[in-house]
Amino acid sequence: MPVGFKNILIIKPSSLGDIVLALPALSAMRRSFPDAEISWLVRPEFELILKNHPDLNHTILFDRKLLGKAWFSPSALTALSSLVKTLRRSRFDIVIDLQGLFRSGLLAWLTGCKTRLGMANARELAPVFYTHKVFQEDAVHLVDYYLKIVRQTGAADTAVKFTLPVNSAAEDSVRKLLNTHNAKIGNYAVLILGSAHSNKCWPIDRFAALAGKINTAFGLSVIAAGSASERELAEKLGKLAAVPVINFAGLTNLAELTALLKSAKIVVSGDTGPGHIAAALNVPQVMIIGRTNPARIAPYGRPHCVAAVEPYARGFKINSDDPKHDIKAVTVDDVYQKVCGQI
Repeated sequence: MPVGFKNILIIKPSSLGDIVLALPALSAMRRSFPDAEISWLVRPEFELILKNHPDLNHTILFDRKLLGKAWFSPSALTALSSLVKTLRRSRFDIVIDLQGLFRSGLLAWLTGCKTRLGMANARELAPVFYTHKVFQEDAVHLVDYYLKIVRQTGAADTAVKFTLPVNSAAEDSVRKLLNTHNAKIGNYAVLILGSAHSNKCWPIDRFAALAGKINTAFGLSVIAAGSASERELAEKLGKLAAVPVINFAGLTNLAELTALLKSAKIVVSGDTGPGHIAAALNVPQVMIIGRTNPARIAPYGRPHCVAAVEPYARGFKINSDDPKHDIKAVTVDDVYQKVCGQI
Protein backbone atom coordinates (compact mmCIF):
# COMPACT_ATOMS: atom_id res chain seq x y z
CA MET A 1 0.00 0.00 0.00
CA PRO A 2 1.27 3.53 -0.75
CA VAL A 3 2.46 5.64 2.18
CA GLY A 4 2.43 9.36 2.92
CA PHE A 5 -1.18 9.97 1.96
CA LYS A 6 -2.00 13.57 1.11
CA ASN A 7 -5.71 13.42 0.31
CA ILE A 8 -7.90 11.17 2.46
CA LEU A 9 -11.63 10.47 2.37
CA ILE A 10 -13.55 8.89 5.24
CA ILE A 11 -17.01 7.60 4.32
CA LYS A 12 -19.32 7.44 7.32
CA PRO A 13 -22.62 9.18 6.46
CA SER A 14 -24.62 7.93 9.47
CA SER A 15 -25.84 7.21 12.07
CA LEU A 16 -25.03 9.87 14.66
CA GLY A 17 -23.78 7.36 17.23
CA ASP A 18 -21.63 5.52 14.70
CA ILE A 19 -20.13 8.80 13.49
CA VAL A 20 -19.10 9.60 17.07
CA LEU A 21 -17.58 6.12 17.44
CA ALA A 22 -15.53 6.79 14.29
CA LEU A 23 -13.99 10.02 15.63
CA PRO A 24 -10.91 8.28 17.12
CA ALA A 25 -10.17 6.91 13.63
CA LEU A 26 -10.22 10.46 12.25
CA SER A 27 -7.86 11.72 14.96
CA ALA A 28 -5.51 8.77 14.41
CA MET A 29 -5.32 9.59 10.70
CA ARG A 30 -4.58 13.23 11.48
CA ARG A 31 -1.77 12.33 13.90
CA SER A 32 -0.26 9.92 11.39
CA PHE A 33 -0.69 12.15 8.33
CA PRO A 34 -0.48 15.70 9.76
CA ASP A 35 -0.15 17.43 6.38
CA ALA A 36 -2.95 15.56 4.62
CA GLU A 37 -6.26 17.00 3.49
CA ILE A 38 -8.92 14.88 5.22
CA SER A 39 -12.54 14.91 4.06
CA TRP A 40 -15.59 13.15 5.52
CA LEU A 41 -18.68 12.10 3.56
CA VAL A 42 -21.66 12.68 5.86
CA ARG A 43 -25.41 13.18 5.73
CA PRO A 44 -26.50 16.83 6.11
CA GLU A 45 -28.38 16.26 9.36
CA PHE A 46 -25.19 15.05 11.06
CA GLU A 47 -22.72 17.54 9.60
CA LEU A 48 -22.85 19.81 12.65
CA ILE A 49 -21.16 17.18 14.83
CA LEU A 50 -18.13 17.45 12.50
CA LYS A 51 -18.19 21.17 11.73
CA ASN A 52 -14.95 22.91 12.78
CA HIS A 53 -13.43 19.64 13.96
CA PRO A 54 -9.71 20.36 14.42
CA ASP A 55 -8.66 17.15 12.65
CA LEU A 56 -10.92 17.57 9.62
CA ASN A 57 -10.50 19.80 6.56
CA HIS A 58 -13.73 19.26 4.64
CA THR A 59 -17.17 17.68 4.82
CA ILE A 60 -18.87 16.35 1.70
CA LEU A 61 -22.63 16.10 2.01
CA PHE A 62 -24.48 12.91 1.09
CA ASP A 63 -28.22 13.59 1.04
CA ARG A 64 -29.51 10.03 1.03
CA LYS A 65 -33.19 11.02 0.89
CA LEU A 66 -32.65 13.09 -2.23
CA LEU A 67 -30.11 10.87 -3.97
CA GLY A 68 -32.24 7.78 -3.37
CA LYS A 69 -34.71 9.25 -5.88
CA ALA A 70 -32.12 9.47 -8.66
CA TRP A 71 -33.69 6.61 -10.64
CA PHE A 72 -36.91 8.58 -11.23
CA SER A 73 -36.19 12.24 -10.35
CA PRO A 74 -34.14 14.35 -12.82
CA SER A 75 -33.12 16.80 -10.08
CA ALA A 76 -31.97 13.94 -7.82
CA LEU A 77 -30.05 12.40 -10.73
CA THR A 78 -28.36 15.75 -11.33
CA ALA A 79 -27.43 15.97 -7.63
CA LEU A 80 -25.99 12.45 -7.70
CA SER A 81 -23.99 13.25 -10.82
CA SER A 82 -22.66 16.38 -9.14
CA LEU A 83 -21.60 14.40 -6.04
CA VAL A 84 -19.77 11.82 -8.14
CA LYS A 85 -18.00 14.58 -10.07
CA THR A 86 -16.94 16.20 -6.78
CA LEU A 87 -15.57 12.90 -5.51
CA ARG A 88 -13.64 12.21 -8.71
CA ARG A 89 -12.26 15.75 -8.99
CA SER A 90 -10.93 15.51 -5.44
CA ARG A 91 -8.45 12.81 -6.55
CA PHE A 92 -8.25 11.05 -3.20
CA ASP A 93 -5.25 8.79 -2.75
CA ILE A 94 -7.03 6.68 -0.12
CA VAL A 95 -10.68 6.10 0.75
CA ILE A 96 -11.77 4.49 4.04
CA ASP A 97 -15.36 3.23 4.10
CA LEU A 98 -16.51 2.81 7.70
CA GLN A 99 -20.19 2.49 6.75
CA GLY A 100 -20.02 -0.93 5.13
CA LEU A 101 -23.13 -0.83 2.93
CA PHE A 102 -23.58 -1.22 -0.82
CA ARG A 103 -24.09 2.50 -1.44
CA SER A 104 -21.03 3.52 0.61
CA GLY A 105 -18.87 0.89 -1.08
CA LEU A 106 -20.14 2.02 -4.47
CA LEU A 107 -19.33 5.65 -3.66
CA ALA A 108 -15.82 4.60 -2.60
CA TRP A 109 -15.38 2.93 -5.99
CA LEU A 110 -16.87 5.88 -7.89
CA THR A 111 -14.19 8.19 -6.46
CA GLY A 112 -11.77 6.51 -8.85
CA CYS A 113 -9.30 6.11 -5.99
CA LYS A 114 -7.06 3.05 -6.36
CA THR A 115 -6.76 2.36 -2.61
CA ARG A 116 -10.07 1.64 -0.89
CA LEU A 117 -10.35 0.13 2.59
CA GLY A 118 -13.37 -1.35 4.32
CA MET A 119 -14.73 -4.05 6.58
CA ALA A 120 -14.37 -7.60 5.30
CA ASN A 121 -17.72 -8.48 6.91
CA ALA A 122 -19.54 -5.43 5.51
CA ARG A 123 -23.13 -5.96 4.40
CA GLU A 124 -24.87 -5.74 1.02
CA LEU A 125 -21.85 -6.92 -1.01
CA ALA A 126 -19.94 -3.74 -0.11
CA PRO A 127 -16.57 -5.60 0.11
CA VAL A 128 -16.55 -6.12 -3.68
CA PHE A 129 -15.71 -2.42 -3.98
CA TYR A 130 -12.69 -2.51 -1.64
CA THR A 131 -9.09 -3.12 -2.62
CA HIS A 132 -8.20 -3.89 1.02
CA LYS A 133 -10.60 -5.78 3.30
CA VAL A 134 -9.98 -5.82 7.06
CA PHE A 135 -11.33 -8.67 9.17
CA GLN A 136 -12.77 -8.01 12.61
CA GLU A 137 -11.17 -10.93 14.49
CA ASP A 138 -10.29 -9.73 18.02
CA ALA A 139 -11.55 -6.15 17.53
CA VAL A 140 -14.95 -6.51 19.18
CA HIS A 141 -15.71 -2.85 19.93
CA LEU A 142 -16.47 -0.71 16.88
CA VAL A 143 -13.87 1.85 17.97
CA ASP A 144 -11.22 -0.88 17.94
CA TYR A 145 -12.41 -2.21 14.59
CA TYR A 146 -12.31 1.23 12.98
CA LEU A 147 -8.79 1.75 14.35
CA LYS A 148 -7.74 -1.64 13.05
CA ILE A 149 -8.81 -0.51 9.57
CA VAL A 150 -6.90 2.74 10.03
CA ARG A 151 -3.74 0.85 10.98
CA GLN A 152 -3.82 -0.78 7.55
CA THR A 153 -3.00 2.64 6.09
CA GLY A 154 0.29 2.67 7.98
CA ALA A 155 -1.01 4.88 10.77
CA ALA A 156 1.18 4.29 13.80
CA ASP A 157 -0.41 6.35 16.58
CA THR A 158 -3.87 4.84 17.01
CA ALA A 159 -4.47 5.60 20.67
CA VAL A 160 -8.16 6.18 21.37
CA LYS A 161 -8.96 9.88 21.56
CA PHE A 162 -12.43 11.39 21.20
CA THR A 163 -12.44 15.01 20.04
CA LEU A 164 -15.60 17.00 19.56
CA PRO A 165 -15.56 20.54 18.12
CA VAL A 166 -15.89 23.41 20.59
CA ASN A 167 -18.81 25.72 19.83
CA SER A 168 -18.90 28.75 22.09
CA ALA A 169 -22.11 30.07 20.51
CA ALA A 170 -23.87 26.78 21.30
CA GLU A 171 -22.60 26.89 24.88
CA ASP A 172 -23.95 30.43 25.30
CA SER A 173 -27.29 29.38 23.85
CA VAL A 174 -27.56 26.44 26.27
CA ARG A 175 -26.60 28.63 29.21
CA LYS A 176 -29.46 31.00 28.37
CA LEU A 177 -31.86 28.10 27.91
CA LEU A 178 -30.92 26.67 31.31
CA ASN A 179 -31.33 30.07 32.98
CA THR A 180 -34.79 30.41 31.47
CA HIS A 181 -35.81 27.16 33.19
CA ASN A 182 -33.96 27.84 36.46
CA ALA A 183 -31.54 24.98 35.91
CA LYS A 184 -27.89 25.41 36.86
CA ILE A 185 -24.78 24.28 34.99
CA GLY A 186 -23.55 21.01 36.48
CA ASN A 187 -26.66 20.50 38.58
CA TYR A 188 -28.98 18.68 36.21
CA ALA A 189 -29.59 15.22 34.84
CA VAL A 190 -30.30 14.67 31.14
CA LEU A 191 -32.60 11.84 30.11
CA ILE A 192 -32.53 10.77 26.46
CA LEU A 193 -35.83 8.99 25.94
CA GLY A 194 -36.12 8.09 22.29
CA SER A 195 -34.35 6.20 19.53
CA ALA A 196 -34.82 5.59 15.84
CA HIS A 197 -35.38 1.92 16.75
CA SER A 198 -38.22 0.99 19.09
CA ASN A 199 -36.32 -1.98 20.53
CA LYS A 200 -33.70 0.46 21.86
CA CYS A 201 -36.28 2.46 23.83
CA TRP A 202 -36.53 1.88 27.58
CA PRO A 203 -40.16 2.11 28.80
CA ILE A 204 -41.22 5.67 29.54
CA ASP A 205 -42.78 4.76 32.90
CA ARG A 206 -39.38 3.52 34.04
CA PHE A 207 -37.77 6.79 33.01
CA ALA A 208 -40.46 8.53 35.07
CA ALA A 209 -39.65 6.43 38.13
CA LEU A 210 -35.93 7.05 37.60
CA ALA A 211 -36.48 10.80 37.31
CA GLY A 212 -38.15 10.80 40.70
CA LYS A 213 -35.33 8.86 42.32
CA ILE A 214 -32.62 11.10 40.83
CA ASN A 215 -34.35 14.33 41.79
CA THR A 216 -35.13 13.16 45.33
CA ALA A 217 -31.72 11.66 46.08
CA PHE A 218 -29.45 14.25 44.48
CA GLY A 219 -31.54 17.39 44.11
CA LEU A 220 -30.86 17.59 40.40
CA SER A 221 -33.09 19.25 37.84
CA VAL A 222 -34.34 16.68 35.35
CA ILE A 223 -34.13 17.56 31.66
CA ALA A 224 -35.59 15.46 28.85
CA ALA A 225 -33.64 16.10 25.65
CA GLY A 226 -33.87 14.86 22.09
CA SER A 227 -35.26 15.68 18.67
CA ALA A 228 -38.47 17.55 17.90
CA SER A 229 -40.15 14.22 17.09
CA GLU A 230 -39.55 13.18 20.71
CA ARG A 231 -41.18 16.22 22.27
CA GLU A 232 -44.49 14.43 22.78
CA LEU A 233 -42.67 11.57 24.52
CA ALA A 234 -40.97 14.07 26.82
CA GLU A 235 -44.36 15.61 27.61
CA LYS A 236 -45.63 12.17 28.53
CA LEU A 237 -42.65 11.73 30.86
CA GLY A 238 -43.55 15.03 32.54
CA LYS A 239 -47.09 13.78 33.20
CA LEU A 240 -45.92 10.42 34.57
CA ALA A 241 -43.07 11.65 36.76
CA ALA A 242 -43.67 12.69 40.35
CA VAL A 243 -41.13 15.51 39.95
CA PRO A 244 -40.83 18.41 37.48
CA VAL A 245 -39.31 17.53 34.11
CA ILE A 246 -37.92 20.24 31.83
CA ASN A 247 -38.70 19.48 28.21
CA PHE A 248 -35.80 20.42 25.90
CA ALA A 249 -36.79 18.02 23.11
CA GLY A 250 -36.53 19.84 19.80
CA LEU A 251 -35.02 22.98 21.37
CA THR A 252 -31.37 22.23 20.64
CA ASN A 253 -29.39 21.55 17.50
CA LEU A 254 -26.55 19.04 17.56
CA ALA A 255 -23.96 21.55 18.75
CA GLU A 256 -26.28 22.80 21.51
CA LEU A 257 -27.18 19.26 22.55
CA THR A 258 -23.47 18.53 22.87
CA ALA A 259 -23.03 21.61 25.06
CA LEU A 260 -26.01 20.55 27.20
CA LEU A 261 -24.60 17.05 27.72
CA LYS A 262 -21.12 18.41 28.44
CA SER A 263 -22.32 20.24 31.58
CA ALA A 264 -24.65 17.53 32.91
CA LYS A 265 -24.17 15.87 36.28
CA ILE A 266 -25.44 12.60 34.78
CA VAL A 267 -26.77 11.49 31.39
CA VAL A 268 -29.04 8.47 31.03
CA SER A 269 -29.80 7.15 27.57
CA GLY A 270 -30.23 4.10 25.44
CA ASP A 271 -27.90 3.14 22.58
CA THR A 272 -28.52 6.44 20.80
CA GLY A 273 -26.52 9.22 19.18
CA PRO A 274 -26.78 11.60 22.16
CA GLY A 275 -25.68 8.77 24.45
CA HIS A 276 -22.57 8.26 22.34
CA ILE A 277 -21.90 12.01 22.39
CA ALA A 278 -22.02 11.88 26.20
CA ALA A 279 -19.58 8.96 26.11
CA ALA A 280 -17.21 10.91 23.86
CA LEU A 281 -17.39 13.84 26.29
CA ASN A 282 -16.54 11.46 29.14
CA VAL A 283 -19.35 12.80 31.31
CA PRO A 284 -20.95 10.62 34.00
CA GLN A 285 -23.54 8.50 32.26
CA VAL A 286 -25.56 5.32 32.16
CA MET A 287 -26.28 3.70 28.79
CA ILE A 288 -29.19 1.27 28.86
CA ILE A 289 -28.65 -1.41 26.22
CA GLY A 290 -30.95 -4.19 25.11
CA ARG A 291 -30.48 -6.53 22.15
CA THR A 292 -27.54 -4.62 20.64
CA ASN A 293 -24.24 -6.15 21.76
CA PRO A 294 -22.87 -3.82 24.49
CA ALA A 295 -19.32 -5.08 23.92
CA ARG A 296 -19.45 -3.48 20.45
CA ILE A 297 -20.97 -0.09 21.22
CA ALA A 298 -20.79 0.68 24.95
CA PRO A 299 -18.98 3.82 26.21
CA TYR A 300 -15.38 2.96 25.35
CA GLY A 301 -13.34 1.70 28.29
CA ARG A 302 -16.19 2.40 30.73
CA PRO A 303 -18.00 -0.88 31.41
CA HIS A 304 -19.35 0.54 34.67
CA CYS A 305 -21.56 2.89 32.60
CA VAL A 306 -23.58 0.05 31.05
CA ALA A 307 -26.95 -1.17 32.28
CA ALA A 308 -27.69 -4.40 30.42
CA VAL A 309 -28.18 -8.13 30.89
CA GLU A 310 -24.95 -10.09 30.26
CA PRO A 311 -23.30 -7.09 28.59
CA TYR A 312 -19.96 -8.77 27.90
CA ALA A 313 -20.94 -12.36 27.26
CA ARG A 314 -22.39 -12.16 23.75
CA GLY A 315 -19.31 -12.68 21.60
CA PHE A 316 -19.10 -10.89 18.25
CA LYS A 317 -22.82 -10.89 17.46
CA ILE A 318 -24.27 -7.51 16.52
CA ASN A 319 -27.68 -8.25 18.01
CA SER A 320 -29.14 -10.89 20.29
CA ASP A 321 -32.36 -12.80 19.67
CA ASP A 322 -32.47 -14.02 23.27
CA PRO A 323 -35.54 -12.53 25.06
CA LYS A 324 -33.53 -12.06 28.24
CA HIS A 325 -31.51 -9.38 26.43
CA ASP A 326 -34.58 -7.29 25.66
CA ILE A 327 -34.18 -3.75 26.97
CA LYS A 328 -37.32 -4.25 29.08
CA ALA A 329 -35.31 -6.76 31.14
CA VAL A 330 -33.30 -3.84 32.55
CA THR A 331 -35.06 -2.63 35.71
CA VAL A 332 -35.34 0.81 37.27
CA ASP A 333 -33.20 -0.36 40.17
CA ASP A 334 -30.53 -1.66 37.76
CA VAL A 335 -30.22 1.78 36.20
CA TYR A 336 -30.54 3.71 39.46
CA GLN A 337 -27.69 1.77 41.05
CA LYS A 338 -25.52 2.63 38.05
CA VAL A 339 -26.54 6.28 38.39
CA CYS A 340 -25.57 6.28 42.07
CA GLY A 341 -22.21 4.76 41.19
CA GLN A 342 -21.57 7.48 38.61
CA ILE A 343 -22.65 10.44 40.73
